[in-house]
Amino acid sequence: MTVQERPRDYSLVGPEHQRAIERGLATAKWYQCPIDRKQMKELMRRSDGPAIRDTIIWFGAMALSGLGGWYFWGSWAAVPFFLVYGVLYGSACDSRWHECGHRTAFKTTWMNDVVYYIACFMVLREPTVWRWSHTRHHTDTIIVGLDPEIAVPRPPDIAGIILNLFGIKSAIALVKKLSFHVRGELEPGEETFIPESERPRVYLEARVMALLYLAIPVWCLAVGSILPAMFLGLPSFYGAFMMVFFGLTQHAGLDEDVLDHRLNSRTVYMNPVFRFLYLNMNYHVEHHMFPMVPYHALPKLHEAIKDDCPTPYANTFEAYREIIPALLRQRREPGWYVKRELPRHAAPLDPGAAGGAIIAAE
Repeated sequence: MTVQERPRDYSLVGPEHQRAIERGLATAKWYQCPIDRKQMKELMRRSDGPAIRDTIIWFGAMALSGLGGWYFWGSWAAVPFFLVYGVLYGSACDSRWHECGHRTAFKTTWMNDVVYYIACFMVLREPTVWRWSHTRHHTDTIIVGLDPEIAVPRPPDIAGIILNLFGIKSAIALVKKLSFHVRGELEPGEETFIPESERPRVYLEARVMALLYLAIPVWCLAVGSILPAMFLGLPSFYGAFMMVFFGLTQHAGLDEDVLDHRLNSRTVYMNPVFRFLYLNMNYHVEHHMFPMVPYHALPKLHEAIKDDCPTPYANTFEAYREIIPALLRQRREPGWYVKRELPRHAAPLDPGAAGGAIIAAE
């Protein structure tokens, strides 16, 4: 569907920011599928068990693949081990960063925070900046001028997407942010979502992260080998491609400025390996609609509300069969977007309407 052809200003300080506020899209009430309160309460129940299990598997798989890469270092036999290590480090970290950032992965807060800080280092994101950025993303999902995490603006930056398969665009963004934060300044727009009380923490974290990243090449020079960087730092680049592969399925090519996650997010069925790497974030409509539901309960949430949602994509191939042509078309027609078909009995919210969160009575 085509709406406007003029490219929009996706910054948080441009004219679209005020326009979104005037249209009633800022911190608006979003549509939620009807669901029994008692069932929702059960789905929102947090537990340490699943996250402890999955974190042990994650770190254990990194340790084993890293050991193989170290053992075969200097031969081609090391390549498959580092490929696995890189994906676990540079891609699987994204979903761990995400879930622990929500503090829903573990029941115990400090466990969420420890994994969150480790994953932030892996995924090249500053902890406090991104915690508040992601909070805004959920409050104003794909609302132009308000959401700081619109990964694929229109027209899409295809070259940037390709560069990010190797983590390059993310690294450039991090260097730019750090250059502000280490000086005790915010990037333009960050003042709209980072509270003033949190800014000293932002500056401290930036300085610590800058020192940690600089320590990696110093370590390599000291030992005369890039091997340390193959375990810390470089996997954020050579292992980032699966993060992009998963991430594009979330919102790319879909509608903007609508208060209904069924229209701006995708649920894509994935195999068990992908679901482990992605921590069930393939149930993305469900996650955005009810973000306090832990990742391990998202399949059950999906079953509870799927009759009120668009038909899920059967697999990533089917999703990309839509995404790739959509992005190419949006290069020519920025106003065009994929219109998700709701069930016949369901009615979408009008763009700009004030939403209608619905939870069925017990």
